[in-house]
Amino acid sequence: MTVRKVRFATTEDGEVAIVPRAEYERLKEAAREASEDFDTARLVARAKREAAKGVTLVPKNVVDRLAAGENPIRVLRQFRGYLQAELAVSLGITQGYLSDLETGERKGPIELHRKIASALGMPLELLAPITVSLEQADPARIAKRRRVVADMKRQRGRR
Repeated sequence: MTVRKVRFATTEDGEVAIVPRAEYERLKEAAREASEDFDTARLVARAKREAAKGVTLVPKNVVDRLAAGENPIRVLRQFRGYLQAELAVSLGITQGYLSDLETGERKGPIELHRKIASALGMPLELLAPITVSLEQADPARIAKRRRVVADMKRQRGRR
């Protein structure tokens, strides 16, 4: 690649090169591509270091499914090769509950998502966007617990 029609000028900041607009745009694009190549090489090197440390790497097709908004529990369960029933048993929940979590019918508390992430060997951060508080996950249970505690306090004379 040769640069054509370059002129040099001296300014108070020093000598500058003056190039035609088309040449400037070509050089700018080449610099952008070189930067992308450098960034890609940096990411690959980081992934290799993390893999050497035992960090779980996720294939691109799995990342694409997650990025497309598919339910992370289902995507990661399938990636790990678990059937719903197998994962549910290992978590101590029913298959129906797991199915509801995967379809979005129900939301699970962070404690459950921690167990799911651990069972799948994945970081909790991949499941965090779909977690809710225990109260949001099971409001009837929390309301019942509050009533029981209030009744116990009344029986003991506390209010």
